[in-house]
Formats: sequence, C-alpha cells, structure tokens
Amino acid sequence: MDFKPDDRPVRHDIDHEAMPPMAMALALGTFMGFALLDTTAKYLVTLGYAAVFVVWCRFLSHSVISFFAFQGWRKADMYRMNSMPLQVLRGMLLPGTTLFNFLALRDLQLAQTVSIFLSVPMIVTALAGPLLGEWAGLRRWSAIVVGFIGVLIVVRPGTEVFQPAIIWSILATVTYSLYSILTRKLSMQESQVSLVFYSSIFASVLLAPPALIYGQMPDSVFDAALLACLGLFGLGGHALLVKASRLASASKVAPFVYSQLLWMVLFGLIVFGDVPDGWTLFGASIICMSGFYIMNRERLIARKDRELAAAD
Repeated sequence: MDFKPDDRPVRHDIDHEAMPPMAMALALGTFMGFALLDTTAKYLVTLGYAAVFVVWCRFLSHSVISFFAFQGWRKADMYRMNSMPLQVLRGMLLPGTTLFNFLALRDLQLAQTVSIFLSVPMIVTALAGPLLGEWAGLRRWSAIVVGFIGVLIVVRPGTEVFQPAIIWSILATVTYSLYSILTRKLSMQESQVSLVFYSSIFASVLLAPPALIYGQMPDSVFDAALLACLGLFGLGGHALLVKASRLASASKVAPFVYSQLLWMVLFGLIVFGDVPDGWTLFGASIICMSGFYIMNRERLIARKDRELAAAD
C-alpha cells in the first residue's frame, strides 16, 4: 500500500464539489479497518491475552510498518519535534485510549463501545473552547446535550446494563478527545509523518515493560498473525483516510466515521454472535445525529469565515 504523507496545501475548493465515488469507498474502507482492529482486539483479549500486551503488539507492528512505509532511513522530518512536551503527551494519550478501549472490549459488545466512542466529536467541540479558544455557540451546545442524552441511553446508569467495563469505554472516549485536540494543535507545528510515527513509537516504548511482564507467546500461528495484523489494520485505516482526504474535503469525509457503527454491529454478529438491543441502537442513532449536526454546523461556520476572509 502506497502511504505517503500529503504535505500539499489543503484545497478548500473541493468542499463545493460532489464527493467522488472513490473517496466514498476509501472512507468506508477507513472505518472498516478500524472496526477490524477492534474486532481482532476483542477476539484476542477474550482468549485470555493481557490487554496491555495486545496494545503493545498493536503499536509495535504499527511502528515497524510505518518505518518502512515512510522510508524512515531517508526522512529527517520523521524524527524532528518542534514541541517535545506536547508530542510526548500526545504519544501517551493514544496508547492510553487503546488500552482503555481494549479493556472495555473484554466485556462489552462492539456496538456498545463504538456507540460511546462516537461521542468524540461532541467532547472535542466542548473542550475546544477552553483548550483551543474555539468556542461553540448555542446550537452546537444544544447538539452536545442531545448527544450526551444518547450516551446515557446507551450506558443506562443505574440499570443492570451498566457495568464497570463501561467506565473503560468512557475513559477511552475522553482520552481520545484530548488526543484529537492535541493533534489539531500540533498539526500546525509538526510534520504529518512525525505525528504518525511518534504516536506509535512512544506507545511501543512506554508499554514494553508491562507488556513483557504480562504477555505470553502466542498459542498458535493464527494468534500470532492476528497480533501482527493489529498494526496493519490501524495504519491501513489511517492510510486510506489520507487518500480519501486527497480526493474530498475533510467535511465530506468526516461523517463516514459513523459507518463504523455498522461495521462493528456486523462484525460483532458474525464473530461473536452479539446482537445489540434496541435501546443501544436508539441511543447510538441519537449520538450519530448529534455528531452529524455538529460537523455540518462547523463546516458552515468555516465556509463563512473563508468567505469573509476572501472579501477582505
């Protein structure tokens, strides 16, 4: 797979064009890759592999694949950091997110974890004000409240549906939201290739001690292949996302994140025989609609800002 970071200026004019079918296919493939990552991780942790070991294998294979994909022996900007403290913090948030998510996957259905995780756009919008100075208006805050109601429907605190594993899923959602905000901030200071590389290499180093303590040799060649494929699914998903973003604007690609819910429900049914209940699907649909509204609202605001800037 040809995965080359796109350092070209972002084209805003493609925001007004119809989304090419190839971009749609790539976007769907992106979130299918992420769904395959979670499905494989759930399969491995339910077999008894330690979650921290599975996370470490995911990032170790990601690091090795990205080194060769980026031709790390000839790219100096791959190792350059302009803001080391923030790069390190970002490099700790991503493995934290993955570890929390894999711990949740031991006991929760794929549809449950992804439903909670799809509230990320709402959390990012809420935190972008105090952390980035990008304050949301009344309409977006109303959508955030509605999305939060959807999350409550999915987790149903105070009922037998709510279990400790849901806490892990919520923590994964919060840490990934912080990771997304840091990515937005650092994207103006760091090269794309360094952001991808360091997010995996930090995790590989930090998680090595506990992974080697609690890890074990794979029980079969099949298990070993699955552990190696974790990084491939993760990096492959990001590679497809980059390619889709070259063909269509971010505002058109972003809503496809909600297709991950469909993939997760499908894989959960095929691999584990899990059928999400009606309340989970109802709550997930509320979260998706709220997220769609926030994305569309931010797209309209960004377009208006560009028009005002052009008029000046």
